[in-house]
Amino acid sequence: MAEEGQVVGCHTVESWKEQLQKGIDTKKLIVVDFMASWCPPCRFIAPILADLAKKMPHVIFLKVDVDELKSVAEEWDVEAMPTFVLMKEGKILDRILGAKKDELQLAITKHATTEPAAPTAETAAPSAETAAKTANA
Repeated sequence: MAEEGQVVGCHTVESWKEQLQKGIDTKKLIVVDFMASWCPPCRFIAPILADLAKKMPHVIFLKVDVDELKSVAEEWDVEAMPTFVLMKEGKILDRILGAKKDELQLAITKHATTEPAAPTAETAAPSAETAAKTANA
C-alpha cells in the first residue's frame, strides 16, 4: 500500500480500483491527476502536486496516465490534460481542467475539510456497471 504524503501512480486498472476503494473506505478526500507524460502543463504541475501531498497527508493523491489507462480516462470523461477530479466517498466534488495551481490548492483545501455533497447526474462517479464494463474491456 502506498504511503501518506505522496502522489500514488496507478499503472493498472486493478491498482486504480484498489486506491479508489481505499479512499472511499477511509472517507478521505481523493485528488486524481489525469495526466500524460508528453503534456508540458502536466509536467509543470507535478512538483506542485507532490508538494501538496507532503503537506496534506490526510488527502489521497492519485496520478493516472491517460495513455497508460485509456479505459479509466474514458470512464471518467477526461478530454484534456491535466484534469483533476476531487472526490470523497465515491462522489465527485470538483473537476479542474488545466494546470491551475491556485484554483487546485483552494479546491483541495476547501474539500479536505467539508462533508461530501449529494451527487448530481453531473458529479456522480461512474456506476459499478460502467466500472465492470471497463474492467472487462
